[in-house]
Amino acid sequence: MNPQAKLIFALSLTLGTTLTISSNHWIMAWTGLEINTLAILPLISKSHHPRAIEAATKYFLVQAAASTLVLFSSMTNAWHTGQWDITQLSHPTSCLILTVALAMKLGLVPFHFWFPEVLQGSSLIVGLLLSTLMKFPPITLLYLTSPSLKPSVLMTMAILSTALGGWMGLNQTQTRKILAFSSISHLGWMAIIIAYSPKLALLNFYLYTLMTAAVFLSLNSIKALKLSTLMTTWTKAPSLNAILLLTLLSLAGLPPLTGFLPKWLIIQELTKQEVALAATIIALLSLLGLFFYLRLAYCATITLPPHTTNHMKQWYNNKPTNTTVAVLTTMSLMLLPISPIILAVV
Repeated sequence: MNPQAKLIFALSLTLGTTLTISSNHWIMAWTGLEINTLAILPLISKSHHPRAIEAATKYFLVQAAASTLVLFSSMTNAWHTGQWDITQLSHPTSCLILTVALAMKLGLVPFHFWFPEVLQGSSLIVGLLLSTLMKFPPITLLYLTSPSLKPSVLMTMAILSTALGGWMGLNQTQTRKILAFSSISHLGWMAIIIAYSPKLALLNFYLYTLMTAAVFLSLNSIKALKLSTLMTTWTKAPSLNAILLLTLLSLAGLPPLTGFLPKWLIIQELTKQEVALAATIIALLSLLGLFFYLRLAYCATITLPPHTTNHMKQWYNNKPTNTTVAVLTTMSLMLLPISPIILAVV
C-alpha cells in the first residue's frame, strides 16, 4: 500500500473518531462510525491473504449491522420523544437496542464472536488499531448514554465477557487471539462500572489502551505471532523480552504495576454501590485472564534452552528499542505511585 493511501486512511480514522466523540446529534455520531469502518477495511485486507479478506468481510458485516441498530435506536427515540440529542435517550426500547448495538461494536459477550477472528486475520499494527482506537467512539457513546442504560443488562454482559474472555483465552496458541480475548475480558471491567462511575470506565479504557499498545508494539518489534515463536525471541531482544514480561503482568492487573489501579478502583466503587457480589465474581474471573498472561510471560522469558521447540534461534538484534515502545512500557509499569495525581486530573 502506497504512503498516500495510508495517509488518507489514517486521516479518515482520525476524522471519524473525532466526529463521533465530539457530536451531540445521533446522525453525526453515526456518520463518524461509518467513516471509521470504511477507513479500517482496506488496512485489514491490504495483505490480500484469504484470511485477511475474510476478516475484512466479517468486520464489515458486523459493523454495518451495529451501525444500523444505532440508527434504528436513535430514530425510535426521536419518533417517541422528538429528541436527536445523544444525552436525551429516554425511550426504554431505544436504550435496549443501543446497548446491543454498542456491544456489537465493542465485542462484548454475547456479540464477541467476530473479534478474535478479525484480529487473527489482521497484522499486529492493525490489530492494535482494532483493539484501541476503533473502540474509542463506541465507548464514548456508552459514556454519554450511561445514565439511560440498564445497569443489570450491562452487569450481566460484563460478567459474561470477563468469564468468556478468560476461559476462551486459555487454550490459544496465537498471540493475536490471546490479545483479542484479553480485550473482551477488559471490556467486561469497563461495562460493569460505566453505569455507576462513567469516568472510572474511561480511566480504565485509557490505561488498557496504554498497556495493550505496549504489548502489541513489543510483539511487532520481535515479530512474534505464535507462542512457539515467542519461545525463541529472547535471543533477538533480551531486554525487550524482560520488559514484555512485566507489561503482560501489568495487563493482568498485578500490583504494584499500572494495571492494578483500574481494577482496584472498580472493585472499591462496586463495593460502595452495594454490589459487592458482582465485584467478588469479576475479581475471581480475572484470575482466568491472569493464567494466560502468565503463560505468555512464561513463553517469552522463562523457556530458555534446552527445550523441545523445533524453531531456529533468531539472530541478536543490535538495533535500539523504539522510543514509543520504551515510553509506553515505562508508563505501563510505573503509574501506580502517581495514582492520586491521575485521579485528580480525571
